Amino acid sequence: MVTNWDECVEASLTKLDSLKLLRSLRPINATNSSEFPTFDHAYQSFDGLRQWDRTSVQVQISGSTFRDWLNDIPSCELENSNRLIDFDKQLDSIGSSEDPGNIEVNQVGNSCHSGGRTLLLFSGNDYLGLSAHPTIRMAAAKAAQEHGMGPRGSALICGYTDFHRRLEACLAKLKKKEDCLLCPTGFAANMAFMVAVGSVASLLGSGSAPQRTEKVAVFSDALNHASIIDGLRLGERLHTIETFVYRHCDMFHLNSLLSDCKISKKVVVTDSLFSMDGDFAPMLELSKLRKKHGFLLVIDDAHGTFVCGKSGAGVAEMFDCECDVDICIGTLSKAAGCSGGFIACSKMWKQLIMSRGRSFIFSTAMPLPMAAAAHAAAFVAREESWRRIALWERVQDFRTFTGIWITSHIVSIVVGSEEKSLLASRHMLDSGFHVTAIRPPTVPPNSCRLRITLSATHTRKDVRKLAAALSRYINFQDVNHENAEILAKL
Repeated sequence: MVTNWDECVEASLTKLDSLKLLRSLRPINATNSSEFPTFDHAYQSFDGLRQWDRTSVQVQISGSTFRDWLNDIPSCELENSNRLIDFDKQLDSIGSSEDPGNIEVNQVGNSCHSGGRTLLLFSGNDYLGLSAHPTIRMAAAKAAQEHGMGPRGSALICGYTDFHRRLEACLAKLKKKEDCLLCPTGFAANMAFMVAVGSVASLLGSGSAPQRTEKVAVFSDALNHASIIDGLRLGERLHTIETFVYRHCDMFHLNSLLSDCKISKKVVVTDSLFSMDGDFAPMLELSKLRKKHGFLLVIDDAHGTFVCGKSGAGVAEMFDCECDVDICIGTLSKAAGCSGGFIACSKMWKQLIMSRGRSFIFSTAMPLPMAAAAHAAAFVAREESWRRIALWERVQDFRTFTGIWITSHIVSIVVGSEEKSLLASRHMLDSGFHVTAIRPPTVPPNSCRLRITLSATHTRKDVRKLAAALSRYINFQDVNHENAEILAKL
């Protein structure tokens, strides 16, 4: 039984309108539209790595934190908090610089952490190195200086401005969707959508509570992000969603569940690129099943946005199936180097989510300077395409130096127990690398791992050094087999 989701959403909006519960966004003008930077001027892009790019993959820690980490004991924050006073003074002196792009950030970090260690970061999510980009920093600083931090309230009250609207339009264009809705975080975006899709059942149900066949059946990959899982749990508590979990990327199992399900309103939701395993969802197979079963296809493209595809539009562009993805949820806290979440969708879906999505309705809007920074980040990611090229070159470098087959910039090296993962992380720390151990509840017991992330601002030399350090603790020949064996049991 195939459901026409457009008709369901339209009917839900009609019901909300009759109940006077339909909500809309009314942007507050923070500035004249003519004052906005355009892609033709004001925003600056560069054709290769610069000094500031390296700061995105370098972190400094104090000597005491370094020792505590090696000995696996909690760090004392007193030493660091005392040094913050001196650090703030140095930042004040930097604030008068006419060219933020020329700030010697490393000098500040080294003086702040005198006697500490500078580590090469291989555990962040700043995949393009944009968090340190001067164009993005200047966009945030200019907006803060002229308009304050904001946003003064939730988006539906007074926190939504023309800055936010321009960012939404930019992201909708990137994702080739009719519209887009900004959320405070990617977590909030997934929560808002899951509650909103469940509301279709309650709005169109025949009674005060929907019957089982009137609910929304959501089919979720077993390794989906926690924000999807928590959104589904809330939907179940509200008695609007029935969840079916299919084995990780197992299309045979998904097809079987879909075929056996008697609920007409079906949704399939999946991470596009899985954050703890680094593998892609089988997008082409999902597209085929969508045509067969008529479900709504929703992807969380948190780790693919700005990174995958020729233009950086994400995993769906990479697999040439953008038209088969109905809803694309994403974040601005990964490759954009900023913060915030978004839902790229149709205008009808946007209105339903802003009217029913609790984590959107009851959260303060994204700060205005962050919206300005993210808008600049979208421009830089588009113009500096060399960053995507460099990132995928680092993926190939990792394969070359280790022999470990990886398909993305997220590298998962499963080591088993918590003790082994912590020992491996401390070994990497002692070798000068910030690589953290991932343990339960993030991953299941006995699948603890080192999660290594590559960045466009890493160099081939960085990856070679990383591989050399890993080789002193890990047998590369066993990794592919062990990863496959452990994950197959999950």
